[in-house]
Amino acid sequence: MDAATPWTRQSGKWKGKSFIGGGRSKVRAVLFMAALVASRHNPFLKAFRDRLVASGKPKIVAIVATMRKLLTILNAIIRENKPWQNA
Repeated sequence: MDAATPWTRQSGKWKGKSFIGGGRSKVRAVLFMAALVASRHNPFLKAFRDRLVASGKPKIVAIVATMRKLLTILNAIIRENKPWQNA
């Protein structure tokens, strides 16, 4: 899950910006596009993204969080060898 690992640059009182990094950039790009499409068309992930945006998160942050959630779901599907079902 390195492709969507959040990083925060901070030291003492200084706090920089957070970003995602690590992993392969092509995998990260594919996951981003998949999360973008899923957050528009999948009711579960759309509700997740909309909830984050409604709470004041920037849209890009909500998409990255959706990307990480999608990656977690995909890992569970592979691990359990079962199709995905909304909870």
